[in-house]
This record gives sequence, structure tokens and C-alpha cells, in this order.
Amino acid sequence: MNPYFHLWHLSIPSFGLMLWCAAVAAAFLMDRSFKRAGLNADAVSMVAVTVIAGIIGAKLWHVLDTPIEFRQEGWRVLWDSAGFAWFGGLVFGITALLAQGWWARIGALRTLDLAAPSAAVGYGIGRIGCFLSGDGCYGIPTNLPWGMSFPNGLEPVFVPVHPTPIYECLAGLAIGWWLWRRAGKPHAVGLILGQYLILSGLARFLVEFIRRNPKVLWDLSNAQLASVGSVIAGFILVIWVASHKRSTPEQSEHAAQRV
Repeated sequence: MNPYFHLWHLSIPSFGLMLWCAAVAAAFLMDRSFKRAGLNADAVSMVAVTVIAGIIGAKLWHVLDTPIEFRQEGWRVLWDSAGFAWFGGLVFGITALLAQGWWARIGALRTLDLAAPSAAVGYGIGRIGCFLSGDGCYGIPTNLPWGMSFPNGLEPVFVPVHPTPIYECLAGLAIGWWLWRRAGKPHAVGLILGQYLILSGLARFLVEFIRRNPKVLWDLSNAQLASVGSVIAGFILVIWVASHKRSTPEQSEHAAQRV
């Protein structure tokens, strides 16, 4: 755990560095997705715009989620290296992708399908930044052998707690691997996105039981309520896709060639 990497006279925030690594990995994977689908769109630019939108959304949602912190620190909370809400980043990121997919004439829903593996992997790598910086995203105290303390973190903790960013990293990478493999097989447009919403929402819902976030309703945190919405939306999308059976353009072309 190291909030800053020191290089000569420079202090590089570990969170920012890992965010950059997450963006690079997501751009690479999305570029591969585009090439596999036979598209010439600029995946790197799309990821860059999405990352910026996601950061803005994550900070704004964090402010809405913790109004007490905003009242105490004022607008400077928006520039703090800590405090990023998963749901806000998800909503703003999806909105940015929808707009870019429409503009590039790929199709909004198809763009989200192509981006889903990248989003899962990028999120997983980004959580390592939270772990290294010790920004408070860790869990409740534990006696498990892998429990960790964060005495030098941005929010110090001196007793062993669940390293929940590590759990989320592993979950994100596993979800990304599954979606990438599934996207390489014949599927209807929207199916990969639906699975992403279900799997990522379920992962966040479960990890919240051992995180330190306050409960707001039915003994659930804000992130858990948002996760429930994500899972429900994912199931609705999967059911809708199954009933419409709309194939991707390349699958339709292959089917036409077989006739």
C-alpha cells in the first residue's frame, strides 16, 4: 500500500497511475473487440471520452452519496483523489458510450456490447489504485489471514480489514474474461451488456456486505440499491434480447452467405 510513488522530485499518486493503466488496458481490449467485429472506429478516443465522463460521474455521485462530506469540505471534495462512486461512473460512462456509438453509426446497444469486457477489466485494474492509495474503500475488520491494515493510507486504518479492492479487482477481471469469451461466440445484440449489468451488479452487491459504507434503506447501502437496479436492468435486457433475437451485423452477413 503506497499512496504515492516518488520519482526524483515527482510524487505520482498511485490511484492516478492505476487509473491510467486501467484506461490503457480498456482501450486495448476495446480496440481488439472492434477489430474482431470488423469495425474501423477509433476505440482509443471512445475509451478516453468514456473515462473522463466516468470520473466526473463518479465524483458527482460521491457528493450526492455523502452530503456531509460536501458540507464539511466544500467544492474541494471534487478534486480530492479519494471518493469515487461506482454507480455514478457507470451511468455517465454508459451515457458517453451511447452517444459515441450513435455518432460512429455502430449502434448504441452494439457499442455497449463491444465495450462491456473492457469496462469490467478496466474497473478491476482501477480498484488496485484504491488499494494502493488506501482511500477508504476497504472493508470491515476481519480475522482472516489475508486481512490488512492501512496505517499510511489516505484514510488510515490500524486494524486488519477486508482488502475489498482486491476482491473487486479479481471479480472485475473474471467478469471481463467471461464477457470477452462470450462476445467471441454468436450472440444477439444487447446480450453481452445484459450479462455485464447482472454480473457487475451482483459482484458489487455482495462485496458491500463487508465494506464500510453506511446503510440507508432495508439495511442496504446506496451502492447495493444501485446494484439491485443494475441486476434488474440486466435481466430485463437479456429477456428482451431473447424475445427479439436481433443478431449482430457480421452474424447476419454470415447467415446470408450460407443461403
